[in-house]
Amino acid sequence: MKSIISKLNKGFESRVRLGIMSVLMVNDSMDFNALKDLLEVTDGNLASHLKALEGLGYIHTVKQFIGRKPNTSYEITSAGRESFSEHLKALEELLK
Repeated sequence: MKSIISKLNKGFESRVRLGIMSVLMVNDSMDFNALKDLLEVTDGNLASHLKALEGLGYIHTVKQFIGRKPNTSYEITSAGRESFSEHLKALEELLK
């Protein structure tokens, strides 16, 4: 029998990554400062987790200018949405 925890995705083990993915699952996009304020993390901490999630192909970065100010926002990819949904299902199974 396959271990129930083997279905959990190691990419989402961090509370910060869980927070990022949860926010992006229910929002079309979110900019860096809004994520930082919402999750109450430092710039460096958030940046490292965003980079890791982007490296896994779960999110992508959108860089643009709003007026004359640069703005970086993040969106979940279809692979990220699918992987996170599977992770949540595995957590639900674990709780049962």
